[in-house]
Amino acid sequence: MQQTAISVEHISKVYGTFKAVDDLSFEVNRGEIFAMLGPNGAGKSTTIRMILDILRPDTGKIAIFGEKISEDLKHRIGYLPEERGLYREVPVIEVMTYLGTLKGLTRPEAKKRAMRLLEQLELADKAKKKVKEFSKGMQQKVQFAVTIIHEPDLIIVDEPFSGLDPVNTQLMKNMVKDLRQKGTAVVMSSHEMFQVEEMADRLLMVNRGKLALYGAVDEVRKRYAIHGIIIEGQGDWEKLHGVESVEHASNSRNAMLIRLQPNVTTDAILSEIARNDAYHITKFEQAVPSLNDIFITVAGERIEDIEAEYKEKHTTSTNPTVKRGFLGRKAK
Repeated sequence: MQQTAISVEHISKVYGTFKAVDDLSFEVNRGEIFAMLGPNGAGKSTTIRMILDILRPDTGKIAIFGEKISEDLKHRIGYLPEERGLYREVPVIEVMTYLGTLKGLTRPEAKKRAMRLLEQLELADKAKKKVKEFSKGMQQKVQFAVTIIHEPDLIIVDEPFSGLDPVNTQLMKNMVKDLRQKGTAVVMSSHEMFQVEEMADRLLMVNRGKLALYGAVDEVRKRYAIHGIIIEGQGDWEKLHGVESVEHASNSRNAMLIRLQPNVTTDAILSEIARNDAYHITKFEQAVPSLNDIFITVAGERIEDIEAEYKEKHTTSTNPTVKRGFLGRKAK
């Protein structure tokens, strides 16, 4: 039986007339990657700050490993906030060692773990360089290392792949998957759904502070499955027997989405293509909607439109920026 890492019951948070979080409930289990998805301004970061006791909910309650959060529990949590911050004038190995000691490690152990993590992140040769000499992506990797240096039972990462190129994004994803294998509960918050959708076991999709979708990723996709196929190649797809419509697939430049009539199977379509020399295919797969497509179906509006509206209304945010880190020290 899975142990619950986070239990959130009917939490709400209001800033003036703006309801940032509206009666939200969900659970996160040990040994899973839990995606918290939604547009900018949906309430994801506010929810995370309430979980970590940086902000207090106006209503509802939150438990971490079955308890109200305390200073002792915070040592079991790793938090990578959206607002980054490292000591810029200090060598990276010293920054990591120092922050490791703040999380309960002895200095020798913190330094040992810091070097091991830098090796995993392919930064070991730059350990003695100052933070200010690192690129944005390199600093991002260092901050992730600091987040997990004390081997927490729960990590919460807000926009974890921001500023990373594809190679380093994959490197970080692999490290997150390794943490899940070790039984760590991983919460990943992002407005870029494609970045985490292939990693997550379960998801919470929020929009305008409210729960939009919640459950296992596979089950959510099945619920909104398309009766059709994604296909790449050459041929007049509309002439195939049983085709209802043909359109460009939203997540590919060259692929087409072929919607099928209710009584037509994908096997029948594939057999017809195989018998006809006029068709040549390089890709043929079941049409599975992306989480972005599902969000549009559920919310009835595009993420880009919601974010544009939020930006226009909140040019000066009603949600005060949290300047202090999880450990209560101001980042420099």
